[in-house]
Amino acid sequence: VQLQAFGGGLVQAGGSLRLSCAASGRTFSSYAIHWFRRALGKEREFVAAILWSGGSKYYVDSVKGRFTISKNNAENTVYLQMNSLKPEDTAVYYCAAKIGTLVPRPIHEYDYWGQGTQVTVSS
Repeated sequence: VQLQAFGGGLVQAGGSLRLSCAASGRTFSSYAIHWFRRALGKEREFVAAILWSGGSKYYVDSVKGRFTISKNNAENTVYLQMNSLKPEDTAVYYCAAKIGTLVPRPIHEYDYWGQGTQVTVSS
């Protein structure tokens, strides 16, 4: 079972990036996919989540209206479209899978993690 996060890069403030989390090795229909981020020197922070079945979504307040989480069932991929990026969005972004909940949980409760992708927003 594998989650692969990719799509990060360097972008100027106000710009956009789309992150992808490609899932393989099992069916994730009963799972939620969560995006986290970890800025240098800070704790890992929940960003957004989507239920694989049904597509309900949940966002942290700091990204509402700027980030959109979505999924493509055929490609077994979850996306995080990030618009109006700010320097404070700079972090390593991770995707993780947890059965059936949009509510962020302690890190050790997640079943699978992707390897992380760096997002750097310059001012």
